[in-house]
Amino acid sequence: MKSTRRTFLAQAATTAAAGIAIPTILFGARPKVSETVVGHGGYRYRAVPNWGILDSSKNPVNDCHEMVQDAKGRIILLTNETKNNVLIYDKSGKLLESWGNSYPGAHGLSLANEGGQQFLFISDTDRHQVIKTDLKGREILKIDYPKETGVYAHPTQFKPTETSINPTNGDIYVADGYGENYITQYDKTGQYIRHWGGKGADNEQFDCCHGILVDTRKNQVAGISGPTLLITDRRHNCLKRFSMDGKYLSTIALPGSYICRPVLHNDMIYGAVFRSTSDSYPDSGYVQILDKANKVVSTPGGSEPIYKDDQLQEQRKDREFASFLHPHDVLVDEDESLYVAQWNSKKTYPIKLVRVS
Repeated sequence: MKSTRRTFLAQAATTAAAGIAIPTILFGARPKVSETVVGHGGYRYRAVPNWGILDSSKNPVNDCHEMVQDAKGRIILLTNETKNNVLIYDKSGKLLESWGNSYPGAHGLSLANEGGQQFLFISDTDRHQVIKTDLKGREILKIDYPKETGVYAHPTQFKPTETSINPTNGDIYVADGYGENYITQYDKTGQYIRHWGGKGADNEQFDCCHGILVDTRKNQVAGISGPTLLITDRRHNCLKRFSMDGKYLSTIALPGSYICRPVLHNDMIYGAVFRSTSDSYPDSGYVQILDKANKVVSTPGGSEPIYKDDQLQEQRKDREFASFLHPHDVLVDEDESLYVAQWNSKKTYPIKLVRVS
């Protein structure tokens, strides 16, 4: 059923206009369209031209940082444009709703279920806070800098980039990726539990703990049947796995890839890479897809993943694919379409890609 639906969507996108929306320098301009398929193996995609493009005089974006999908199937985008920090689309790219003008550093967006309701967690690097809201934008909880840790001299050192919520007990994990590089754990009411990490090169430390995920897949680590934490160590080009109480377990090396956050869909991990080491900084980036064995199986917009002696070789941007400009997040819907939000991309709207194989 799922494959049939995915095939239908891919054919429909091809009929409309086979190709991809290529962002342009002109703010608000309609993108050009060129035909291309990206990805490798059984994970290949074609973009939907002009998906989600709005009237920039009414609903502008600055950096499109992250996206989540709610229980109604709506696509929720977070941008640091304070005219409308949150844009809510349907899957066709039609704008349904917008709200928010008080999040100048809107960066991380997580979705949590609680008592049959869904809530958003916004990480704001400029407000130095994590803010819990309902889906209409009503603020419910604010988490300020964790003075209980004793590692912050003043509130402005706290620049949270991401949160992840434990679905079992509601514990909140905050990654201070642009601040002091600590992970801080709170209970569901915002009460401090513990912290770990800090900036450094040891296994237990980070250099930009940009993203965090409660990985609910089973049997990921020998002897651990329950969830673990998967945390970005972006400047070290890897993901690190920790127990739920902050003990280091293992590292997934992603040579050359500055991955932003891990995203779980079924048994796969998806991640937006905003640049690679071997690329010049402008106009870089791609998406990585990892299987349950933590192997990269496809890199839409990037070079083919190649392993030698069980080690992933350094990856880079596919220069024939000009449409990605610093991908910052990837959302995967129930049809296995990808939605890619981008940072520093000349104020372009997200890109949607449908799976074709």
